[in-house]
Amino acid sequence: MNATWIPLALLCAFSLATSDALAKRALQRHNEYVVLWLRLLLASPILLATLFFIPIPKPAPEFYRAMFTALPLEAVASILYIRALKVSPLSLTLPLLALTPVFLLVVPFLLLGEHISAAGAGGVLLISAGTYFLNPGTAKKGLLEPFRAIMREQGARYMLGVALIYSVTTTLGKQAVTSSSPLLFAALYIPALTLVLTPVALRQGKSEIRGMPGNGVMKAVLLPALFYAVMVLTHMTAISMTNVAYVISIKRLSLLVGVLYGHLLFGEEGAVGRVTGTILMLCGVALITLFP
Repeated sequence: MNATWIPLALLCAFSLATSDALAKRALQRHNEYVVLWLRLLLASPILLATLFFIPIPKPAPEFYRAMFTALPLEAVASILYIRALKVSPLSLTLPLLALTPVFLLVVPFLLLGEHISAAGAGGVLLISAGTYFLNPGTAKKGLLEPFRAIMREQGARYMLGVALIYSVTTTLGKQAVTSSSPLLFAALYIPALTLVLTPVALRQGKSEIRGMPGNGVMKAVLLPALFYAVMVLTHMTAISMTNVAYVISIKRLSLLVGVLYGHLLFGEEGAVGRVTGTILMLCGVALITLFP
């Protein structure tokens, strides 16, 4: 197996966390809908340019069905994601994305009665324990208080919604990729998502868009967009080289990097507990994805 996918997945994790941290900084001064839209818009030409350098297969009909089903869900998830970055600490919200594989595991169990493997059950327990450690200092108020503290945080509720939606769009994205190619999907999906979100940005950020480029929003979002494009390209290239589960497991290191960014760049408190919780959650993700 070509081991090149490992540094690509590591770069993917770093790029995602860096894009989110820089986007959060931009959100301190600019409208979240405009930041979201511009991050995708400025990344789109880079992704579209790859079409000149990759073989373009003829997509199967399932490709379009999966992509157009995923797009409205992805748009909702993107809005919730950027809102979470704006209103709550990175070190609290980003680790909750580790719940996506839990939803992928638990929903079929609840709806279809599919059995959860021992590794899957262990992964769920580790992710639950890690979630508890995101607010360890509140435990003195009661055993369940750390979980209640998370639910009181608006951004955490948003990110829980993102994790749930991602459990659906991940499956749809896998269908689209297997019906075409990873890089073709990336090159078309992000620009399409930009188009879907354009009316939202025009409505919610009309005054800021009118003020471009004099208000500095494009300059503030340029680096987040570049890192986002790198994240998408490295992700898609890596999954074309190895098992998707392996890539996702390494990519989830972005959650740990995001927690560290929250402490270093934004002075977020509780870094030790949240790093501990995130590591436990990452171990849980690894169990679920690598040992299904």
